Amino acid sequence: MTSWISAMRLRTLPLSIAGIITGGVMGYQYNAEQFETRVFILAIVTALLLQILSNFANDYGDFENGADNAHRVGPKRAVQSGAISAKEMKMAIIITIIITLGSGITLLYMAFKDFDLKFIIYFLIGIASIAAAIKYTMGKNPYGYRGLGDLFVFLFFGLVSSSGTYFLLTHDFSFEVLLPSISIGAWSTAVLNLNNLRDIENDKATSKITIPVQLGREKGLKYHYIIILTPFLCNMMYALIMNNYHLLALTLLSMLLGGLIFKPLFKNPDTATLDKLLKKTALFTLLFTMLFATGILLHHFVLLGE
Repeated sequence: MTSWISAMRLRTLPLSIAGIITGGVMGYQYNAEQFETRVFILAIVTALLLQILSNFANDYGDFENGADNAHRVGPKRAVQSGAISAKEMKMAIIITIIITLGSGITLLYMAFKDFDLKFIIYFLIGIASIAAAIKYTMGKNPYGYRGLGDLFVFLFFGLVSSSGTYFLLTHDFSFEVLLPSISIGAWSTAVLNLNNLRDIENDKATSKITIPVQLGREKGLKYHYIIILTPFLCNMMYALIMNNYHLLALTLLSMLLGGLIFKPLFKNPDTATLDKLLKKTALFTLLFTMLFATGILLHHFVLLGE
């Protein structure tokens, strides 16, 4: 059981719910009276299942393609270490896909109350999300080995997760909700980029062409600085557009905290430091999200009291 929990990579799970919380709190702000708690909770469950599926598939795929080996830095992977056999992991992936599909279909029916066009579109997006989770490192020519991992993580863990949750709750869309969605996508990409910076030498040796492998370590770090600056700028822009000075103040606070946490990144960090920052970045994403939610709710209730 311990091996399966380890294979789920619990430290990555905050990333999966950050987008749902962000979209959910914006949905609550849009119409608190019609906010459907059941839809919000099931969206979180479905997102967690997708993250676990992605982690299982990544464990299996990197073993299959040789990226998980004795030279890899970081926690031991379940299949590579022999704790879980490749056959067992493949079966776990199939079972997780089935459970995720069941959760996703239930979520869509609860949100839309009918098998209409919106249901079909979201169902196809769900299928694409499952395919993206699997094809990152599994199968022939996985996109994670061609430098496309960052793009897919940004899209599915940011824009689809956050803006998608907002639409599920409101059945409406506005362009300003893309700003917080971009923030979450950037944090998710930051975690992936840290992982790729840490593993850059082993990835080169196994022909896993990530962004840091393409750019080199120095430029990969500069790319990372841009990624982690983006969420603060996007949330400040959103706060100003919405005239939400509670959110603006809390975003500035999160920037101060982020500066303290990510300070080692600006001192030519070694692989051990990058590995430690992985967990810190995932947890900081959740803190960043909770501060965003607090800013939205404070503003909402202050307006109600006026």
